[in-house]
Amino acid sequence: MSNDRPIQPSEPTTGTIDRRSFIQGTAMGTAALAVGPSTGFAFQRQDRDAVVAQIAKRHDETVRMLREWIALPSIAAEDLNFPEGAEYMAKLARDAGFQHVEIVPTKGKPGVFATLDTGARTTLAVYNMYDVKQFDPAEWSSPPLEGRIVDKPGLGKVMMGRGATNSKGPELAFLAALHAFKTAGVSLPVNLVLVAEGEEEIGSPNFREIVFKPRVEEALRRSVGIIIPLGSQAPDGSVEVNLGAKGVVELELVSSGEKWGRGPRADVHSSYFASLDSPVWHLIQALSTLVGADGHTPAVEGFFDKIRPLTPRQRQILEASIPKKNEANVKRAMGVERWFGDESFHDSQLRLVTQPTINIQGLVGGYTGPGGKTILPHSALAKIDMRLVPDMTAEGTLELLKAHLAKHGFGDIEVNMSGGYDPTTTDPDSTLVEAMVATYRKQGIEPLLWPRLAGSWPGVTFTGDPLRLPAGIFGLGHGGGAHAPDEYFVIDAENPKLAGIDGAVRSYVDFLYALA
Repeated sequence: MSNDRPIQPSEPTTGTIDRRSFIQGTAMGTAALAVGPSTGFAFQRQDRDAVVAQIAKRHDETVRMLREWIALPSIAAEDLNFPEGAEYMAKLARDAGFQHVEIVPTKGKPGVFATLDTGARTTLAVYNMYDVKQFDPAEWSSPPLEGRIVDKPGLGKVMMGRGATNSKGPELAFLAALHAFKTAGVSLPVNLVLVAEGEEEIGSPNFREIVFKPRVEEALRRSVGIIIPLGSQAPDGSVEVNLGAKGVVELELVSSGEKWGRGPRADVHSSYFASLDSPVWHLIQALSTLVGADGHTPAVEGFFDKIRPLTPRQRQILEASIPKKNEANVKRAMGVERWFGDESFHDSQLRLVTQPTINIQGLVGGYTGPGGKTILPHSALAKIDMRLVPDMTAEGTLELLKAHLAKHGFGDIEVNMSGGYDPTTTDPDSTLVEAMVATYRKQGIEPLLWPRLAGSWPGVTFTGDPLRLPAGIFGLGHGGGAHAPDEYFVIDAENPKLAGIDGAVRSYVDFLYALA
């Protein structure tokens, strides 16, 4: 970074070149003079325009590529399409122009590492996940693997399919940007390092094996930061720039007659419940101790002890951004009418950023088919996720949960962690964030800075020791239904403020130039 004053989020820009870009551009000196009296910016604009012209020409090809990728779902939890998913990710990288592409084995699902070297001064790292969540076709209005284009009222034409927004649509948009450079015959203004995994949807249990291979780590160390491509726009076209993300622990709690030593070891007739214990009720009682009487606030001893309060700068960013959000739109998008405890919108947003959580994402025990079966089940299972804020750790929080269960008489309940990672934090004054803000402003969008994404991704692998890289989410476009039926990504938007897939592709082109 140069030593001039960083551009602040509220500082206006003029034209398409902000103050930092102007200073960095004039610093090119010899490079600009070597091509004659014109400035380097004129040639950069010509190159950029040539690349952008290819985006519309390649629209149908981009849509086809996304549809074909959706047709190959890699689902880590079901061991579906491995190693095919990694091989396909590697093919996409090669086709987009990456010169070195390799599949990286792990104890679990393989990853992909790729580099694209143009001799530029700046290198950007990009994180991809090629896996998707499970799906039940019966719950979908459109076949989840067909990638159909359907009309979605208020949004326009969308592609519906598993992985459309999380995250194949945005990732394909980034790759399509590289194709546009390639077909325009224009060299990328930055070098690229791509790191992809196939286990994000199960908590990235083996991701560090990929990142800390010596050749991968060495390439990442040359990067100014790393992005995860994502459609960051709300339906109204607004954009958030998240300066971090919550961490997560994903686990199962299993109650069984065998482990407990009480209740049946196999299902028996429910009439015997009069004289036997129930492993299902045992699990329910254990779950009820995890939160307070409000059914919401974590009650695990020590859960809040390591929480780091927001810094004055983070609190300032949050307080400036909350009033700019539209509460009615947020509620409508989520299909809710009230916030927890009937809190104000302000307080609910503060809680969203700062509070760790213990959530039951699934609860199964015994018979759940049609009619009744009148059994006393021998086991029950709860799927749990715990969202973490700095300075909580996944490992430390898991140990707190185990200690809590043992203390309250539930030490027999199995605690099986499937994956997880710590929270992330990125400096708002980093080159990466400034390039994001400058790119959005070029599109006429004043982004909201937001201290912390309530969701999670394994960014701490990059932001933590030993790499300590800035990391964040970037990209125009919009999608919805992640992890749910009828997942979609907008292809052609009704609202001119909302980018379709071509606008999403263009945002990556402009971001690469802004970063350079």
